[in-house]
This record gives sequence, C-alpha cells and structure tokens, in this order.
Amino acid sequence: MDPVAEYLGALRSEQGGSPNTVSAYRRDLAGFARFLAHRRLELARVSPEHVARYLLTLRQGGLGPRSVARHLSALRGLYRFLVREDLIAADPTERLEAPRPPRRLPRTLSPTEAAALVESPPADDPVGVRDRALLELLYATGMRASESLALKIEDVNLTAGYVVCTGKGDRQRLIPMGAQAVGRVRQYLQTARARLVRGADAGTLFVNRAGRPLSRQGLWGMIKKAARRAGVRAAVSPHTLRHSFASHLLERGADLRSIQVMLGHADISTTQIYTHLPPAAVRDMYRRFHPRARLPGKGSAE
Repeated sequence: MDPVAEYLGALRSEQGGSPNTVSAYRRDLAGFARFLAHRRLELARVSPEHVARYLLTLRQGGLGPRSVARHLSALRGLYRFLVREDLIAADPTERLEAPRPPRRLPRTLSPTEAAALVESPPADDPVGVRDRALLELLYATGMRASESLALKIEDVNLTAGYVVCTGKGDRQRLIPMGAQAVGRVRQYLQTARARLVRGADAGTLFVNRAGRPLSRQGLWGMIKKAARRAGVRAAVSPHTLRHSFASHLLERGADLRSIQVMLGHADISTTQIYTHLPPAAVRDMYRRFHPRARLPGKGSAE
C-alpha cells in the first residue's frame, strides 16, 4: 500500500485529524511527491538537504512562511509515521525548523493623532481629568497597561519629572515624564482624585468612579472612548500608545538603547540604569526627541 495513503489514514483515524487538515496534507504531500519524482528520489532516500531544498522551492514559488510551515508539518508527520512503522531508519525532518512568519508590529498613532487622543477627554469633570492624566502618562512613558494601573502616588516625582515603574519580575526603572504629563498628573492629584476616592484610599494613583483601583477593562474602555472622540478610526489599545511612544522617539533620532531601557525590555535593574545610562543622558534625550516632552527643570513645577 502507498505509505502516504497509510499515513493519511492514520492521521484521520488514530490522530483525529479533521477533514480539512487531511485534505491539506494530501495536497502538500502530493507536491512533495512531484518534487521527488522529478529528481527520481524515493521517500526512504530523502535527506534533510532534500527537504530543505523542497522548502526553498516553495518559498521561491511565492508561498508565505505560514504555508511553507504547513508543508513542513505534513512532511514531519509523514516521516514520523514511517519511522514508527519501521519503514525508514531516520527522520530527515527532525532537525529542520519551520520558517517563522514576520512579526506584525502594532499600529502606531501619528503625533497628531496621539495629541488628539490624549486631549479628547473632557477637562471639566474628575473622570475626564483622570483620563487625560492617564493617557498623557501612557504616551509620555511607554508604560505597559498593568504598570500604569499599579502605580502608587509616591511612584510619581512631579518635581524631578520622573516616574518609578515596576515592571516584569518586579524590576524597577526610572522613566522621564515630560512637562505635559507632569502638568496633567499634578492637575489630577490636586483637583480630581480626592473627589473620586471619597472614602478609604487604596493608594493607587489612578482610581475609578468608586474610588477603587482602575481595572484593565476600565482602562481599555476609556481608551476606546477617547479614540472615538479624537476621530481615530483604527483600533487603539494601551499597547498602541506604548508602541507610538517608542516609534516617535526612534523616528526623531533617539538612540535605541535609551528607548529599550525606558520600555523595560532590557534585563536591567535600577542600579544598572544608573551604571549604564545616567539619568541626565535619558532626560536630555527625552527632552530632545519626545513630541510632547518639554521637561521641567529640576526643582520647577508646571
């Protein structure tokens, strides 16, 4: 019996492969059979180099990484089956890696869109003042949603223009805030937060209407509402602001090392920040390159 037919039968009956999967694998393996026939090769004589050459011809023929990865998956399944059934001694696909599809970067806002977004909440009620402060802080610092929601009041130094952010693995980093964010957060603390808290204070910087810590769902809903007000039609998330922060700095000439540190991508502690990247250098770079970041001078307040 044809070993490919045996494998497809086992895939369907023993492994529970769906009809669509079995049909796709049948087509893929038929293409491989044509490749072997053209070279007068048998399944048992195929080497890793032959498989690699086949995958290369698929790419050269216009198939994308995902489709090529599916072809390799079909071949890998076939050869594992043949080894299991003692029809061949070695699996030529064992050490081959599927091509990785290119990572899709999240959408970024233009500086104009970002400005419209952070300025869209109403400035005449406590929730609107909070939303402006939070949106401005997200765009000013590139913090993750979870990091911004976990901020304590004492994590924000409005005089020096820094926020102390606790990221993954409880690693802390210092991020410049910029005059716009300093002003918004100061206004929120002086005029709005106390009106939201009312009773017991949870201590987090950003709270909801009931005075409790703002949730991720609350943050996402707020950003979507702000995007509608600003006329930004594409989907916007906290990560959109994070990616926009990094992209706008990079586009304007900021050095990648500084951006990585501010984003918290590097495995680096607060001490290492002082060792490898002096705060003065970060402040200078930030002031020069962030679209909304005139930093207040030390000891001054906006």
